[in-house]
Amino acid sequence: MKKVRFATIGTSFITEWFISGARCDERFVYEAVYSRDEAKGKDFAERYGVEKVYTSLEEMYADDDIDAVYVASPNACHYNHTMMALRAGKHVLCEKAFASNARQAEEMCRLSREKGLSLMEAMKTTHSATFANVMAAVPRIGTIRRYFASYCQYSSRYDRFKNGIILNAFRPELSNGSLMDIGVYGLYPMVVLFGEPKCIDASCHKLHTGVDGQGTVRCEYDGFDAVVIHSKIANGSLPSEIQGEDGRIIIDRINTIDTARIEWRDGRVEDISAPHPSDDMCSEITSFIDMIEKGEIEHSINTHKRTIDVMHIMDTSRKQCGVSYPSDVK
Repeated sequence: MKKVRFATIGTSFITEWFISGARCDERFVYEAVYSRDEAKGKDFAERYGVEKVYTSLEEMYADDDIDAVYVASPNACHYNHTMMALRAGKHVLCEKAFASNARQAEEMCRLSREKGLSLMEAMKTTHSATFANVMAAVPRIGTIRRYFASYCQYSSRYDRFKNGIILNAFRPELSNGSLMDIGVYGLYPMVVLFGEPKCIDASCHKLHTGVDGQGTVRCEYDGFDAVVIHSKIANGSLPSEIQGEDGRIIIDRINTIDTARIEWRDGRVEDISAPHPSDDMCSEITSFIDMIEKGEIEHSINTHKRTIDVMHIMDTSRKQCGVSYPSDVK
């Protein structure tokens, strides 16, 4: 069994979730922590039993004891942090949103191919066993007529935003906003299931900082449309569904796919949920380590093309909504 030695970039709750999930796989070795703040990095490392703490990316990437890097820095940093890692010969698992725009995503994927290194977007839901059952069930429900995905979650940072304290989640210079942070959960499964749409029509509610607080993306395919709604300023509990002429697939939560069922037109109900680890990041991390072990550049589900297609959809949506980032200018 090959051990894969990881470094992490970022000390937020997302990195904590990653570590919890990664430790489900015996091949995972936690080698190093990177943080710009040395005290914060040392505290994080101590909590997770890691000896190496870096405040210099150059020094960390020069460490031959590191095989792979998990990038969970702010969205606007994903491109530089990933490109540096690939140039240093490290495999990369990069959090969503993968980059600030499609141009950056294309460059990241191109470099991974040139270097022969594994690179994958950390979209956990498409690695779940229940999503695999959803993929298999789509051809069974007849001609597809609609895809609908909803993820609306009131941000824990929004109250402070309303009081004039602007945290990372609402700062355009960090390539944040509802579409990039929340909407991507509805878009990625759509692209995995149906590919790139023919056309896109997006709208949003823009906050005073210039990022979107919530929005809707409507995508047109041959014979059906797809609607993705997202929000960081209101809660929602709508399930997501795929409607076919013979039945519909209902997914409990598009951001954490636990259960799914088919409701057939004749009234029958078929549960297509699958057993899954209690930690919903386990499958994603196992998939990534499998890639490294097999010498694969990209994953068969979270492919480079699908990642780039999703970024194209978000680029188009942001342009229609008037949301722009400094990194959009080359």
